[in-house]
Amino acid sequence: MEHPTADALIQRFQTRAATVGVVGLGYVGLPLVRAMHDAGFHVVGFDIDAGKVEMLQAGESYLKHLGPGLVQALAHSDRFTPTDDPELLRGCDAIAICVPTPLGPHLEPDLSFVRASVAMVARVLKPGALVSLESTTYPGTTREVCLPILEGWDANALDAPHNDSNRQPDDDAGEAAEPRLVSRDFFLVFSPEREDPGRTGVDTRTIPRLVGGVDEQSTRVGVALYSAAIENVIAVESAEVAEAAKLLENIYRSVNIALVNELKPVLTDMGIDIWQVIRAAATKPFGFQPFYPGPGLGGHCIPIDPYYLTYKAREYGHVTRFIELAGEINHHMPRYVVDRVAEALNGDKKAVRGSRVLVMGIAYKPNVDDIRETPAAEVIHLLLERGAEVSYHDPHVSKFPEMRHYSIEMESVALTAAAVSSSDCVVIVTDHKEVDYALLGSHARLIVDTRDAMAKVAGVTARVVKA
Repeated sequence: MEHPTADALIQRFQTRAATVGVVGLGYVGLPLVRAMHDAGFHVVGFDIDAGKVEMLQAGESYLKHLGPGLVQALAHSDRFTPTDDPELLRGCDAIAICVPTPLGPHLEPDLSFVRASVAMVARVLKPGALVSLESTTYPGTTREVCLPILEGWDANALDAPHNDSNRQPDDDAGEAAEPRLVSRDFFLVFSPEREDPGRTGVDTRTIPRLVGGVDEQSTRVGVALYSAAIENVIAVESAEVAEAAKLLENIYRSVNIALVNELKPVLTDMGIDIWQVIRAAATKPFGFQPFYPGPGLGGHCIPIDPYYLTYKAREYGHVTRFIELAGEINHHMPRYVVDRVAEALNGDKKAVRGSRVLVMGIAYKPNVDDIRETPAAEVIHLLLERGAEVSYHDPHVSKFPEMRHYSIEMESVALTAAAVSSSDCVVIVTDHKEVDYALLGSHARLIVDTRDAMAKVAGVTARVVKA
């Protein structure tokens, strides 16, 4: 088990003498920066967005759910260096890559951010350093995509990828420089992020962490790094096991949410409240875990990650029908919500076209400002397409941001009795706790509730339709 290069690096992790680099300072990278900094490491945070770097230098937060204290503490620390210059990563003993892994136009994996980041890291990688990929992806990415880039980079050949067909001999050495090799010149692991913005009581430090390397020594080194900052670190047999485990976690949720989303219109037509059904079933102390329906899926994980496995499965001749069906059901939910709005307005002898619709909440989940893949965007898009006059209120998102698939120019309106009473329909998409639901219940004419938010409100005079 002894390995001089690995043992020396592990010693630097254990004594906190190491410098840790984090590539990508978003919803995954910035919490990791905090964990590594709190553990006593010097941290270099890299992002291609110079605006984020400037905000961090000034102690200003662009992720509200993390609180202002985090970035202010980092801004005043001599152990944190935010930068958009990759050269500052050259001194890092470990570099964690926390970049997006979105889908392409045909639901295929888009690894462009991963490839570009690994290539950048390869150019500046310190001899004997650890590279950790945290971005969710299909099994085999770490070994088949990242490893060849890192091994194939010739640090002595003008920052160019190694290629035996066009390499020239080194004039001084008299022969070509030797390419890098894993576990001799660097170490490589996959350690999937498990961030859940807005969840209280847990954070990066307390959430158990998986680490799987491309070989045994890489796993050892990776476990040593994360154990210095995270309470419970679990070594798994390989990078592929860690990659597949992360996908399984998200597919499990996607499939079970799809189940209750499929049951919702069925039970609704039977005159049965699915929320009451779930609460009744949840009284069973074994064999059942409650999942809840909604207006569609949001965030990075559940709407996107399952398709990474369906893509890779086809390479091996498999069709993942169960996973793909769950995706179809969940992606249909915004349209179902808009159909319910239309039906509810028809009950008031009104058409969608020309009706004033107030959407409550555009973040993808309660109590955060995270709008990644939010179903609210599709709900608003469909309402506008049908001719509705749409406005929204969200205490966490003051302006609708530009999104990959949507460009909606709209700002949050104040939640007042006048704004509510002048709307033909209020649609609850995200149930932020800061919202005054009693105000909605007493001043709205019609509420379409996708979150069962009105169930606990007393004295509701509005007509409430569940969707």
